[in-house]
Amino acid sequence: MLRFASLGSGSKGNGTLIESGKTRILLDCGFTLGETERRLHRLGCPPQSLTAILVTHEHSDHAAGVGRLSRRYNLPVWLTVGTHHSMRDTQFASAHFINVHQELDVHDLHITPFPVPHDAREPCQFVFSDGNRRLGILTDVGSHTPLIIQMLQRLDALMLECNYDANMLANGPYPPSLKARVAGRYGHLDNKQSTYLLEQIDLGGLQHLIGMHLSENNNLPEYAHQALCNGAGCEQGWIQLANQRDGIGWCEVC
Repeated sequence: MLRFASLGSGSKGNGTLIESGKTRILLDCGFTLGETERRLHRLGCPPQSLTAILVTHEHSDHAAGVGRLSRRYNLPVWLTVGTHHSMRDTQFASAHFINVHQELDVHDLHITPFPVPHDAREPCQFVFSDGNRRLGILTDVGSHTPLIIQMLQRLDALMLECNYDANMLANGPYPPSLKARVAGRYGHLDNKQSTYLLEQIDLGGLQHLIGMHLSENNNLPEYAHQALCNGAGCEQGWIQLANQRDGIGWCEVC
């Protein structure tokens, strides 16, 4: 069985748990050590039970807590060479390099990384599988690519960024330079982009659809909900949103 949960999702910190069999991976750690431990215990996951940490990219809301967590609990860290170079001042218990064009296995989990357009050194996102079911995760990406659409076909669960509403961002408090960064092709997905992406992929076997990385300043939960419903052609009650404070609890993919 494959299952997953979110420690929290947003600009103040991100972390996602993926588990199959005796393997439990933490994807990203953007929280302090103490906050990470608290959020893990809330999900019934003592830090000692983790198998490894994967890192999507070096931005602090995804990677600030990786080094301390790795060293405290002797956890191996998997990341791209570019991300490792950008985190060169961070020490890990051990580091293993991801080739974004090569699949890998971490014990009971089969992992397929893929490159994404984001303003980081060598960012990637992932599809996780237990051999039967597939979970796709896509956040921190400014635009669609044919490869992204290909990688997200025929998933059993999808965690998808709905970062901002374009009108709220345009009329919001951010300075022009930050607005341009967020809305650029190496920034984040807005609600309409997420709708479009869902319309391009085969959702026939999808059991779970989770909205991720919602901006607290430039989006509203009801906007993200509606965008995902429009793209998936489903009722709002079928969709979950991972928020900054609580994330989401465990979801099983059967």
